[in-house]
Amino acid sequence: QVQAVESGGGLVQPGGSLRLSCAASGFTLDDYAIGWFRQAPGKEREDISCISASDRSTTYAGSVKGRFTASRDNAKNTVYLQMNSLNPEDTAVYYCAANLLRRRCPEVVLQYEFDYWGQGTQVTVSS
Repeated sequence: QVQAVESGGGLVQPGGSLRLSCAASGFTLDDYAIGWFRQAPGKEREDISCISASDRSTTYAGSVKGRFTASRDNAKNTVYLQMNSLNPEDTAVYYCAANLLRRRCPEVVLQYEFDYWGQGTQVTVSS
């Protein structure tokens, strides 16, 4: 089955950190720009970061900029999302997906361009 596989979520206290991983199953990550998304209970899925395949440039939503860092290790076919200074508003299921149309992240993320969605990993920030 062709899909991304997220891992690394868990329960963390406010101010803490987590590193999420996005591994590829059935495809090669370095062929695509990879997006990170999250969906909190009762809210729509939002895009939070994207990392390009071509030059590894990154984009971030304002809500996570300065706290989250995306990176990729093509040798391991894995993309990471380092999340620091977590707060309860970051509680959500986190997903990664591949942009099938672009190797470079666009200025405006269009979720319909992304596919190979994984099952997500739960991040809960609570004391």
